[in-house]
Amino acid sequence: MPVATAALGRTMTAAVMMGTMLKGEDDLLTIRVCGDGPLRGITVTADSKATVKGYVGNPGVDLPLNAVGKLDVAGAVGAGHLDIIRDMGLKEPYAGQTPIVSGEIAEDLTYYFANSEQVPSSVGLGVLVDRDLSVKRAGGFIVQLLPFADDEVITKLEENLSSIKSVTGLLDEGKTPEDLIEIIAKGMDPEIVDFAEPKFSCNCSKERVKKALISIGGKELDSMIEEGKNVQLHCAFCNTDYDFTVEELKEIREIAK
Repeated sequence: MPVATAALGRTMTAAVMMGTMLKGEDDLLTIRVCGDGPLRGITVTADSKATVKGYVGNPGVDLPLNAVGKLDVAGAVGAGHLDIIRDMGLKEPYAGQTPIVSGEIAEDLTYYFANSEQVPSSVGLGVLVDRDLSVKRAGGFIVQLLPFADDEVITKLEENLSSIKSVTGLLDEGKTPEDLIEIIAKGMDPEIVDFAEPKFSCNCSKERVKKALISIGGKELDSMIEEGKNVQLHCAFCNTDYDFTVEELKEIREIAK
């Protein structure tokens, strides 16, 4: 449904940009939007190479347009909290949490950066859903101030950002990422120093799912085996199903011992 597509698209777009900010090649970023709305949450994971995957709890949610005639992402998300988890290969991942302030995703991430990381930021996200419910275009920006930024730079950025009424509208006009940079940094001689090609990829496999089964413990595995039925586990990220026979479950149970 369009509203689920827009919500997931915005979150995946943000995750791609935030993922490329990670310093380590194997670092991972996870965004969890935990709202009480009918969407039943959003989970997205990205890495430093702009690889991303994600899903929503209820992709079939359908809501009327909001008061201004746009997709009601906020209504689908509801109230709750936003989790940002960075796994940098340390003993424990870094996790930050802030309240959902609007449910529109971009505003929630802006609030997160300011309150959890103390970095003044502006986040803009847009997803253009076509008539056939496919994604025609998706894009956005994250602008962050470096410490001791000049007042003149701050004023100019604020002026340029205030001219952007809708990222989706700019995408509909055919604006490219380079065009967005020119609009945001107008009058400031921006220089593009790096590129990344976003791509969807899921690293699930039967072996990884097998390890997950081992981790649930002997009691749960015994219960599955006693039912005497094959078990099918589903990857929500890529919609792949993995089947395990009773014999395979018994082998996994032996490993779990």
